[in-house]
Amino acid sequence: MAPPQVLITGFEPFGQFTTNPSQEVAEALGARPDWHAVTLPVDFSRAVPQMQQLVREYRPQVVLSLGLAPGREEISFERVAINLIDARIPDNTGSQPVDQPVVPGGPSAYFTTLPVKAMCREVQDQGVEARLSLSAGTYGCNAVMYAALHASAPPVGPHATSGTAAETVSRAGFIHLPPAENLSIDSAVAAVQVAADCALRTSTDLRVAAGAID
Repeated sequence: MAPPQVLITGFEPFGQFTTNPSQEVAEALGARPDWHAVTLPVDFSRAVPQMQQLVREYRPQVVLSLGLAPGREEISFERVAINLIDARIPDNTGSQPVDQPVVPGGPSAYFTTLPVKAMCREVQDQGVEARLSLSAGTYGCNAVMYAALHASAPPVGPHATSGTAAETVSRAGFIHLPPAENLSIDSAVAAVQVAADCALRTSTDLRVAAGAID
């Protein structure tokens, strides 16, 4: 079976939330041909290795993970994932890691390998509020973004070999969605589809200013 073009992940509900728009959007888009959707647990001990295994197993062209950002009013395209878990609340198993690495011994951070400026621009052109974000936080969303980028990073060093699963994954990144009361599920599905289609056809990101002070 050919690898899917897009591996798209969302999260199960967590904390006080009984639903999670990232799960609903991922499941809706997973019905597209050549796309594969997975709902990840809000469980640090399972989500990180599961994300890495999915990347290595499916070897998609694009890995696009979604998560809920309760305090945001627009879609946020994350630029950086850091090798740090500092959970502000327990996960769904009651675990609350503090100052722990996502991947022991991994790099301090990864930049997204998605063309996020182009993706953000195309979503904005659809009339949906969107922006770039420099922090995916230190909870499950950041951990999953880091895990996907770590699993898809090209091998380096004297033991690197050609033809590995990691080399076949082109790009990976993360999108934070606002709550459904700020952006309907139908609108979020349409926006993420536009973003993913942009990622599939865009090899070079826009070179435009998008810096921020937050």
